[in-house]
Amino acid sequence: MSTQAMVAPPVNRAMRVLDRNFFTRIVATSAARIFNTKDISKCRGQLLKTHELLDMDRVIPIRVDPDQEREKAGGKCIVLRPEVVHNDPKTWSPKLQDLERSGTVAVIPFQLHLDYSHYNYSEILGAIIPPEETVHDNLPVGFSQAGHVAHLNLRDKYLPYKHIIAAVLADKNPAVRTVINKVDTVGTENAFRTFPYEVLSGPDDMNVTLREQGCEFSFDFAKVYWNSRLHTEHERLCDIFNEGEAICDVMAGVGPFAIPAGKKKCFVYANDLNPDSFKYLQHAMDVNKVGDFVRAFNEDGHTFIRTATAELLKADHSVSVYPKKKRGQPAPKATRRLVQPRIFSHYIMNLPASAITFLPSFIGLYSNIPGISVSEARQMFAPHTEIPLPMIHVYCFSTKSDDNVAETKEICEEISRQLNFEVAPNKTPDMQIWDVRDVAPKKRMFCASFRLPAEVAFREV
Repeated sequence: MSTQAMVAPPVNRAMRVLDRNFFTRIVATSAARIFNTKDISKCRGQLLKTHELLDMDRVIPIRVDPDQEREKAGGKCIVLRPEVVHNDPKTWSPKLQDLERSGTVAVIPFQLHLDYSHYNYSEILGAIIPPEETVHDNLPVGFSQAGHVAHLNLRDKYLPYKHIIAAVLADKNPAVRTVINKVDTVGTENAFRTFPYEVLSGPDDMNVTLREQGCEFSFDFAKVYWNSRLHTEHERLCDIFNEGEAICDVMAGVGPFAIPAGKKKCFVYANDLNPDSFKYLQHAMDVNKVGDFVRAFNEDGHTFIRTATAELLKADHSVSVYPKKKRGQPAPKATRRLVQPRIFSHYIMNLPASAITFLPSFIGLYSNIPGISVSEARQMFAPHTEIPLPMIHVYCFSTKSDDNVAETKEICEEISRQLNFEVAPNKTPDMQIWDVRDVAPKKRMFCASFRLPAEVAFREV
C-alpha cells in the first residue's frame, strides 16, 4: 500500500454530524533511531533526499524514541515512509543502509498515531462526501470571508453535509468563528443586496471588522453588502484615481472604493440608499480619518448623480496637507493646500444587477444645471479647458465565454440603449470592458469604463 493510502483519513460516507474522534488511526511504519542527537539534522537531510523521510503536512517527522528508557534519556527517531520496512533492508536506500552499517541509525518498527488535527479540510470532506457527488464538481472548498464570518453558497447536493462542511471549515481556519450559508440570491428579496442566511457553525454574530487597502471597516454583515472577493477590483479602480481628483461613488456601500480613495486625498462624494450602509460608511470615515476628503449621502442613486454634480459645481472646499508628525516634535506646518475640483473626474456605479439602468441620469447632465447655460457648461471642458469629460465606471453582469467578444457587444448595446447614443470600444474615448470575476457557471461580472460622450452630457432634455 502506498504512503498516501496508508496515511489517508478513515472513510465514513454515512457521517452527518462531525465526529472528530473517528479520524484517529494508527499507521504501522518504520523509524530511524538516532543514537547521537547531534546526527539528527544530517540524517534528516539525507533521508529527505532519498525520499524515505515521511514528509507529510502537519506531521512532525522527528519524534521521541518509542523505547521508554531511551525516551527518558532524550532519545529521538525520524519517522520513515511506510514503504520502508524495518526488517527488510531490500526496501532501504543505499544511503540508509550505509547509515545503519556505520551505527549512526537503527531501523525500528514505529506506530504513527494520526488524528483529526493531521488532516486538512479537503481530506476530511473527501472521507465523508461520496466520490459520485464530486464527479462534475470539486469538493465545496470555496468560500468568502468577512472578518470572522465565512460565507458559503452551497449547491443543493451538498446541503445534507452542510453542518459538517461548516464545522470542518471553522476548525481548519483559525480566523473563522461563524460559518453561514446563503439561502437565496442576492437582490431578489432586498434592494440593498443583503441576503437571507442560516448559521451553520459558531455564534450568530455578524458584526465584523476587517482591513482592505490599508483601511479598516466595521459593519453588520447581515445588513450591508460586502464581497471580499472584490478586493482586487477595488484596488484596481482606486489605482486609477489621482490625488486631488473628485470622485462620485453612486452606490458606495460601506466605502470599499470611497475610503481608500479618500486616503489617497481624493475628494469623494459617497452615496448609498441603504441607511445601514450609510451609517457604517460614516463610521469608516471617522476610523480612517478621511472626513476632510469624503462626504457621505443617503439618497436614491438616480437623483444623486445629478444633485451631486450640481452641488460640486458650487461647492467651495479645500484641505491643508501636513507632513507626518514625528513623535516628540511640535505639530508641523501645512506644506500645501488641495482645492476640491468643481467637476467629478470619475463616477462609480457598483450595482451590477441594475447599475446600467441608472445611465439615463447622465443624459443632459450638464444641460439642466440651475444658473448655468449649456454654452457655459461646454466652456468648462476640453477643448476650451484642460478638463476632460468624466469617466463612467458601471458594473454589470453578462454571460461568459473564452474571449468575451459576445459579452462586450451585448454590454455596449445595452449602454447605448440606455444613453440613446452609440457607445463602442472603437468609437468611444477611453472605453474598456474589464472582466472582473466569475460569479456563477454561466455568469460573469464586468466593469464597463468609458468617457461620458459630449453628445450625452450636453443634450438638452
